[in-house]
Amino acid sequence: MKVEVALPSGRNASLSLAPEAQVSELRDLAEAALGRRFLQLAFRGEALELAKTLAQVGVGDGDTVDAIAQRVELATTGLACALYVKGTGVVTWGDPRYGADSRPVQEQLRRVQRIQASTQAFAAILDDDSVVTWGSPEAGGDSRQVLEQLTQVRQIQATSSAFAAILLDASVVTWGDPYYGGSSRHLQEQLVNVCQIQATYCAFAALRSDGSVVTWGDPGYGGDSWEVQAQLCQVRQISATQTAFAAILHDGTVVTWGKSESGGDSSQVRQQLTQVCAIHATRTAFAAIRENGTVVTWGHPQNGGDSELVQDQLRLVQQIQATDKAFAAILADASVVTWGDAHLGGDSSHVQLAHVRQLVSTWGAFAALLDGGHVVTWGRADCGGARCELSAVEITAAAAAGAFLAILENGDMVVWGKHPCGADIRQMQEEVSRFAKTTQAPV
Repeated sequence: MKVEVALPSGRNASLSLAPEAQVSELRDLAEAALGRRFLQLAFRGEALELAKTLAQVGVGDGDTVDAIAQRVELATTGLACALYVKGTGVVTWGDPRYGADSRPVQEQLRRVQRIQASTQAFAAILDDDSVVTWGSPEAGGDSRQVLEQLTQVRQIQATSSAFAAILLDASVVTWGDPYYGGSSRHLQEQLVNVCQIQATYCAFAALRSDGSVVTWGDPGYGGDSWEVQAQLCQVRQISATQTAFAAILHDGTVVTWGKSESGGDSSQVRQQLTQVCAIHATRTAFAAIRENGTVVTWGHPQNGGDSELVQDQLRLVQQIQATDKAFAAILADASVVTWGDAHLGGDSSHVQLAHVRQLVSTWGAFAALLDGGHVVTWGRADCGGARCELSAVEITAAAAAGAFLAILENGDMVVWGKHPCGADIRQMQEEVSRFAKTTQAPV
């Protein structure tokens, strides 16, 4: 029988298979015919299970199956990267002391759904909602003491040396360095009905379904919210710099705590912080998007906390991305406004930024994907900000490692920027190319 497989772009391929053929066979043929990797197939709005036959999932002669390219993800510690596509395995490289050596757990790393990283360890959630960890034991790479508790995991967040997981029952499990939030035993009775966890460098903040907040870890990094606890009610969302937290309340106002110079003190802009719908952060500054599309900033002035020079341009802001010390905002007309440290992306005056479709960042540079697929970069050259001449369908970034990855129309992957260990970036390209050629979602 004939089955048509179509991409969202309209490009399609007509393929011949038997009704007894597995969905995985259809996927493999579609990827070869369309020149794309990591396709997920769907029929009548439902994702197809690879192990089932076409007859079992109801696909018949003349039917059209939708093909969606799954996003390639890069997780990074300080000096190591983990590359994966949802539902596949993982390839790692960099400094073994920072999580680059995943060989001891490679057999467990199947059907990975998400990966979170501390500065020296990784934690992966699998499709059965269990967790696999590797890297420095002191930074959360050893989760054996809580392994029996790490079931039905829904979300993982990380400080620099500890992890916190939200389970299906909305309770929380922590591990890693206690000083960095790895121990929450004294708070277990409070850590119930948790729906979100955010982290600074050394502390966690958990948002409960009733709008209250529980914090732990280093008090100086936001782990102690006692001074603002009475204000932390009806909280809707929490964001964090490296040393401070900012909470959006139900009425659109904002409460902050932590180190004042890094955004923990918002008193100077409190009157402006109304009708806030989102907050983004550099390492030491916050930028809040209001419902009318304007932006309010505070924190370290040179690192994005002072947007006075571009305030007149910050209208109808749709999205904000950040490096360590600079912000970039996409406006409603798909143009971009930048501010903060000029060397780390705060100055985009030398590039043409119109018709921007996607914006991502490393710790020192930005990359914009324009309509038509052209990629524009700016910021620190060795973090991916050097001029880049290529066209792509998607870009992603290893933020802490300082490298970008682009998916080309033919499915190839290209990397540029900084190798996590300071080695030649071509070594990273070899690993990425090998991943693209050999990695496939298991049946």
